[in-house]
Amino acid sequence: MDRAQKEKVVEELGQIFESSGVVVVAHYTGLTVAEMQDLRARARAAEASVRVAKNKLAKIALDGKPCASIAGYLKGMTVLTYSEDPVAAAKVAEEFAKGNAKFQILGGAMGENALDRAGVEAVSKMPSRDELIAQIASCIGAPASNIAGAIGAPASNIASILTTIEERAEAA
Repeated sequence: MDRAQKEKVVEELGQIFESSGVVVVAHYTGLTVAEMQDLRARARAAEASVRVAKNKLAKIALDGKPCASIAGYLKGMTVLTYSEDPVAAAKVAEEFAKGNAKFQILGGAMGENALDRAGVEAVSKMPSRDELIAQIASCIGAPASNIAGAIGAPASNIASILTTIEERAEAA
């Protein structure tokens, strides 16, 4: 890799570190190509990404970035899982780690907040942005449907009473 390529990689990593809501660092020693492809596919499905980069270049890219605290985890064969959604990458990494002992999560960062192994696990248990939006929408929609039901109920009651009166009048 020549100098221009290294500078390009550092710039790309810098943008990743700047824009990601969460970055998870893990060791992946011993993962097969198929397992790594599975991890990438899971990440893509969750709108997250996986990146393997040289630790030295990643450390250079971290300089001055909010998640600079992860530099200490960049030793050995490391892989970065990241996403704009503050929990998507952590969920993907945790789920993959449960089924694969070769994938060991070291820690990560959520903005300026450093996360240890337990911190990544805690973040992964939080609801994602989409789940929160769905919960908020249901909370907002529930009172409206209750009001519509309350407004419609007296009209249906009156309609049933009128129908009963009409049936009695026809019977008599």
